[in-house]
Amino acid sequence: MKKHLLSIDDVTADDIAEIFATAAEMHDVQRRDVKKLPALRGRTVINLFFEDSTRTRSSFEIAGKWLSADTINITGKGSSTSKGESLRDTVLTIASMGVDALVMRHSASGAALQVSQWVDASVINAGDGTHEHPSQALLDAYTLQRRLGSLEGRHVVMVGDLTHSRVFRSNVLCLTKLGARVTVVAPPTLMPSGVTEWSRAAGFETSYDVDAVLPTADAVMMLRVQKERMSGGFFPSPREYTVGYGLTRDRLALLGPDVPICHPGPMNRGLEIAADAADAAQSVILDQVSAGVAVRMAILYHLLAGEGSAA
Repeated sequence: MKKHLLSIDDVTADDIAEIFATAAEMHDVQRRDVKKLPALRGRTVINLFFEDSTRTRSSFEIAGKWLSADTINITGKGSSTSKGESLRDTVLTIASMGVDALVMRHSASGAALQVSQWVDASVINAGDGTHEHPSQALLDAYTLQRRLGSLEGRHVVMVGDLTHSRVFRSNVLCLTKLGARVTVVAPPTLMPSGVTEWSRAAGFETSYDVDAVLPTADAVMMLRVQKERMSGGFFPSPREYTVGYGLTRDRLALLGPDVPICHPGPMNRGLEIAADAADAAQSVILDQVSAGVAVRMAILYHLLAGEGSAA
């Protein structure tokens, strides 16, 4: 691995396989009575989150602590940026304290890349605007691989608010690197501009008809409708969105009983996913959360303790 994890473009298919192998070992740690490894003793990891988060921030915190790193959480509201300090001054101040890694979430696309050019510490992109969320894509692929085996040739369908989704962008890059066939589905108003050209170049498919695509899926990933990023009407009403694109009880019947259902969370139950689907036996949503800790432990290990730490 490189020094930073800013995008799925920073890792090769071999890197991903190595991360998954390490994550499988880290997953075993979660089953122990004493969940602690000495791998990152003496290292300091800062979780710097300028946007709200439950899963990502908590799992990075747990991952760091289980690897024996000193892990500190800083939120945008709890930092000097709330007093008018610039992002550059904030991260330089933190970096000057001798930290080894910054795990950062920010509302601006490209913020993590910019910060990586300012500091010597490793930077992990925990979500930058509508750009990417690489650790989420890695844990999603890890979860699917544990359930399906090899992802080579498997048909993964992503449905939802693609325009505002950094998870979609990272997952397309990750899944196609692992040989999966990917189809993304959204209403025209939530299909990103320029997606036709990108899909041809990146090798994924697009569709507006969820009912035509679901029966051929080997796995389904529902994406959250990101109301907080929307200004204006992207669909007539929540009910119309659910009828057109939600994973309802009726659409659940279109899937085979062994087709895993994913959601990166948080879920809008009753909007993009029905309770019947979220709580179905084939749902791997909680498996994703569990995998998140293991995969993020593996990422921290390879950046700070493995061979990549010297990069």
